[in-house]
Amino acid sequence: MDIEQIIKENQGTIVDVRSYGEFMGGNVAGSVNIALNEIPERIEELKNLQAPLILCCASGNRSGQAQHFLSQHGIECYNGGSWLDVNYYKSK
Repeated sequence: MDIEQIIKENQGTIVDVRSYGEFMGGNVAGSVNIALNEIPERIEELKNLQAPLILCCASGNRSGQAQHFLSQHGIECYNGGSWLDVNYYKSK
């Protein structure tokens, strides 16, 4: 199953790994904000979210880092890239 389909079917949880300030400037409706630097200390919270996690940020760089880290901890997740792309898929 591809990321676009997961988002359109509202499977899993969208996690925005940008800073709180960036998140408040615009975000995907229903997404959860956990900044990249907070992920290690909030790993248990992330494990309790509905999987798979769709990670997004501004460009896909930070969400890619988060995806690598979380997958090493056994969490099913995908790099959704830019939050604008995720938002577009969700609105289709």
